[in-house]
Amino acid sequence: MTILHHVPGSRSHRVLWLLEELGEETEIRTWSLTGGDLRSPEFRALSPAGRIPALQIDGQVIFESGAIVQYLTETRARLAPAPGTAERAAFLEWLSFAETQANILQALNIHHIFLRPESARSVPLMTLETKRLAVTMQAMEAHLTGRDWLLDEFSAADCMFGFNMDAMFRFVPRAGFPALSAWTARAQARPAHQRAVEKGGASMYAQDFYELPDG
Repeated sequence: MTILHHVPGSRSHRVLWLLEELGEETEIRTWSLTGGDLRSPEFRALSPAGRIPALQIDGQVIFESGAIVQYLTETRARLAPAPGTAERAAFLEWLSFAETQANILQALNIHHIFLRPESARSVPLMTLETKRLAVTMQAMEAHLTGRDWLLDEFSAADCMFGFNMDAMFRFVPRAGFPALSAWTARAQARPAHQRAVEKGGASMYAQDFYELPDG
């Protein structure tokens, strides 16, 4: 049995989506970001840094979502260009790019949602991270203009943005990003993505858009 250790709306969504695309029968075990669960010895035995996700599969435990995504494509031989093919480098680039962008989104999530009291927020840092997020989105907009997917066909590289898709437009307005918005809509309309949302739980966001605070 494949077991995904999961937090709704987190990086584990990218793995859950890919598992659904691959048709992998998966048990989902849900943890809390705020209850101290991820610091428990039980979870640290699965993921040493106490980070979601962790995947129990093929008699082993794998942590770090990028490693999990790459492992799944290599062992299931689907949704990724094979090593040595023309698109392999681009596939690996987008896996890493998704995590670069996710780190920016994580910083914004911490400041907008989790950091308390609100006076502890750093407005200059929030402003900087919002600008950095916009730069990554502009790069994606340029790349996606005139194409449906990140590679020539839908791939696990698109799944790697499963966490990012729900988050990026919470902090940067959609105006000016028609290709990125269309790609997001196509991806989220895929039956496997919809099943992942249904099985994995609701988004962590309580509002559609988070304005930068004054300061």
